[in-house]
Amino acid sequence: MIDITVWMTNFLQALNATFGDRVWFVGLQGSYGRGEATESSDIDVVVILDELTALDIQRYNATLDVLPHRELTCGFLSGKEEILNWEPSDLFQFYYDTTPIMGALDELRGAIDEHAVNKAIKTGVCNVFHACVHNMLYEKSEDVLRGLYKSASFVLQAIAFKRTGTYRKNQKELLEVVSSDDRGIVETFLHLKNGGEMDFDAMSEQLFAWSQKWIVENTTKTTPRRGEI
Repeated sequence: MIDITVWMTNFLQALNATFGDRVWFVGLQGSYGRGEATESSDIDVVVILDELTALDIQRYNATLDVLPHRELTCGFLSGKEEILNWEPSDLFQFYYDTTPIMGALDELRGAIDEHAVNKAIKTGVCNVFHACVHNMLYEKSEDVLRGLYKSASFVLQAIAFKRTGTYRKNQKELLEVVSSDDRGIVETFLHLKNGGEMDFDAMSEQLFAWSQKWIVENTTKTTPRRGEI
């Protein structure tokens, strides 16, 4: 498996050589950020510059091209102003699932209020429901279904945060705080993540029923804030 400490040291050196003091933040997301990486895990790195231009994207691409494991490198590149003005419901997952390596994302925290968490939950559940039905009818893809269970696990992290006030990055820790209905989704996600066999029809129906129930019964109905339409 990749020694992420060594890789990140080389990455930071290359990033500094390219952008110098323009780098505002660097972090890790995904399996490496959670300390759960396997041989096939992507290196999901977050880089925020003071500002981002099309030329910067090209320069960043060239920087990645000379580093080892380029085929596994992915992540998020942005300018500071864009991320500070991002949709707050999207910032919830971004903020809590990012492990800081250099700098801090503290300026984002103020935007992640109860309204943002509620919207993250409802939007996430609706997206899972729509994509699950579409996949059952048209794509019939096991890879898509695996991705939907991953998305559902992110939604459950937001649900658990809303209930407990604590964010669980680790899925095994998440199992300890979710409801019995939700636990089945996390267990199936972990089963698939660990290479377990897939029963496409049964797992699709489980995900469909779970997301349908959340849309109808459990998601918080919020009224628009003053000034919103």
